[in-house]
Amino acid sequence: MKVHGRCNLACRYCYLYEGPDRTWRDRPAAAPPAVLDHTAARIAEHAATHRLGSVALVLHGGEPLLAGPGRLAALADAVRDRVPAGCAVHATVQTNATLLTDTGIATLAGHGIRVGISLDGGLAAHNTLRTDHAGRPSWPAALRGARLLADRHPGAYAGILTVVDPRTDPVDMYESLLALRPPALDLLLPHGNWSSPPPGLPDPTGPGPGRPTPYGDWLCAVFDRWWPAPRRETRVRLFEECVALLLGLPAATESLGLDPLNAVVVETDGSIEQVDSLKSAYDGAAATGLDVFHHTFDEALRHPGVAARQAGAAALAADCRACPLLTVCGGGHYAHRYRAENGFGNPSVYCADLERLIRHIAARLAEATAGGPP
Repeated sequence: MKVHGRCNLACRYCYLYEGPDRTWRDRPAAAPPAVLDHTAARIAEHAATHRLGSVALVLHGGEPLLAGPGRLAALADAVRDRVPAGCAVHATVQTNATLLTDTGIATLAGHGIRVGISLDGGLAAHNTLRTDHAGRPSWPAALRGARLLADRHPGAYAGILTVVDPRTDPVDMYESLLALRPPALDLLLPHGNWSSPPPGLPDPTGPGPGRPTPYGDWLCAVFDRWWPAPRRETRVRLFEECVALLLGLPAATESLGLDPLNAVVVETDGSIEQVDSLKSAYDGAAATGLDVFHHTFDEALRHPGVAARQAGAAALAADCRACPLLTVCGGGHYAHRYRAENGFGNPSVYCADLERLIRHIAARLAEATAGGPP
């Protein structure tokens, strides 16, 4: 749920505000009460129709805290009041941490909302591109917010989201984030594609075998630091999901596996859209033409774009379907498959990097289980 459609930062690499999509410019800055009310009603309707045991409500932006903790709390309460008895609402807010205060976190925690933080690393040097609109660094305020969350409200701390930057030292980056004591880390690949390759990636149209894999190498180095750590210092979702998939277990993630994605976005004007990452492809890529005033979430699930993401292997390129890593890789993140000439019917632009990571984790897993029962 986009509770606020603007941001107090102007990160120079932001795929949402600096990328090809411009739909945010024509929407209200904050979601008005009618949009919030209809969204809560649609969530409850969907939960009742499908007898759901739980729903995940992610309060997003822009910077959602620009809407104020009270409005976020009221929305979470409204959803919980309306869903059927026995349906749990797992609410999270994803913030850049600059607006976190002790009172604000207490309000969110008191209404069952956990707080996730987006950072480029745990040091000022990692966050130089995260500035406000006047060009001033955001790191001092973000660090204060992160420490406040870890020190005074650890029970409300959901974790840290960080986008992989192969120009940084992977172990130093990981350990700097550990210093902020996150219960979980999400390590995400930048939203690039075949038509707009991610920074630092060699020409994706070049030779395949032996091609450099800077993102895969970076992730392998972090995995090797994380894997033997006693008591697992923190969860790293990408690694846990890869291990689970290699063992034949289900794993829910946009980045790996073949499980269908059951997620939609409600924008500040009430539009129902596909996930935001698609906006890195082209202007209007996430649009469905639906809204919470006139359409149900079941109608959104039947939208061709959403249905394509639920088709599993059938929606993948022939190269992906023939790959021995199919059930683990799953073709990679949907947005990373885009090419202007033919849409999303391609392997991930990170294909070689994902193969590097998956095979590395598989080898480490084999080493760990060698000598055990067959």
